[in-house]
Amino acid sequence: MGRIGEAIAPARMGRDFRWLMSSSWISNIGDGIALAAGPLLVASQTRNAVLVALAAALQRVPTLLFGLIAGAIADRMDRRTLVVLADLSRLLVLGFLIATLATGHVNITIVLVVMFVLGCAEIFADTASGTILPMLVDKADLGLGNARLMAGFLTANQLVGPPVGAFLFAAGMAWPFVTQTVTMLLGIVLIRRIARPMHPERADLEYTHVLRDIGEGVRWLLGNAAVRTLALVILAFNVTWGAAWSVLVLYALDHLHMGELGFGLLTTAAAVGGMVGTLAYGRLERLFPLAGLMRTCLLLEVLTHTALAMTTNGWVAIAIMVVFGAYAFVWGTLSTAVRQRAVPTAFQGRVSSVYLVGLFGGLVVGQLLGGVIAQRWGLTAPFWFAAVGSGLALAAVWRQLAYIAHADSGQ
Repeated sequence: MGRIGEAIAPARMGRDFRWLMSSSWISNIGDGIALAAGPLLVASQTRNAVLVALAAALQRVPTLLFGLIAGAIADRMDRRTLVVLADLSRLLVLGFLIATLATGHVNITIVLVVMFVLGCAEIFADTASGTILPMLVDKADLGLGNARLMAGFLTANQLVGPPVGAFLFAAGMAWPFVTQTVTMLLGIVLIRRIARPMHPERADLEYTHVLRDIGEGVRWLLGNAAVRTLALVILAFNVTWGAAWSVLVLYALDHLHMGELGFGLLTTAAAVGGMVGTLAYGRLERLFPLAGLMRTCLLLEVLTHTALAMTTNGWVAIAIMVVFGAYAFVWGTLSTAVRQRAVPTAFQGRVSSVYLVGLFGGLVVGQLLGGVIAQRWGLTAPFWFAAVGSGLALAAVWRQLAYIAHADSGQ
């Protein structure tokens, strides 16, 4: 067991990293269960594509409303405490949802409100948790640390959670959310075991205002060419990705006719590919230029949307999702490590929040577009939109991707 533990989380990364990793892994089990159960709950209340897309978008809108504030707060207070408080808020909302499901009083309005409030709490939790890793490990280990957290995300959130969530939902609509509540409680207990102070060192804190802090974060991102380019790429590609994935549950149920468990298998297939990509990440980074890896990942994104738009076979769609998972999580690990290495510790929360606002802003726009497009032209239309849009975006940034390799130099 000692040898296995050393391979997963080397001793040089410290005990606190292991607590962070354990908390992340156990919390991701519950979030993965909700990943399948949430859309299935929405689909059980309505088959309107606009409302289905709206439910997905409502979880992202809070990032636009509170994302910058969350980043400023994460750079002001103990980041571990902020994660705990945000997760406790999510537990209260889940308790309300479970009560409405148990009593039979749930409806689409309640579901939409719950999605929005959960998103409000989640942005504070995600922003703070994303700043903890750079405080625990050296810059040289950020790639490995992110890969380990990503592996747990893939296994728990994408591989194990969705089919379990679909199974629990079929057994009773409340059970997935009861299970998520238990895993979230365990995650809170584990992250509280981190002994190292998680308060950013800022001598200017007494003399600054939250709005000034936000402005500093925006200016830092705009002043760093590599991180700025990366944020623009993420914004564009999340508009197209959000359009296609906003109706994925309806695509699986009504276009591919895969059923509830089949929908869970789609996300599971992406996790299988993601495990392959995450495990291979270290070797890929050593063997290939950074810009080449990024270009390959984004080109595969264009081809994935095209292939999903063309297929009518569920098993073919599952195979496509394996490929999607492989390149998507290579991209996710790489882009996160690049950004974390470039950003000073005192700015991690603010710059991360600006980055996330762009990311989720693209998702919200894409999800709303996807719902309207699907309602007007059919369930494959958002995938065609995504294929064309992502192809044009890739052509526009092809040369600029080379600058991202120099993000850690501050250029």
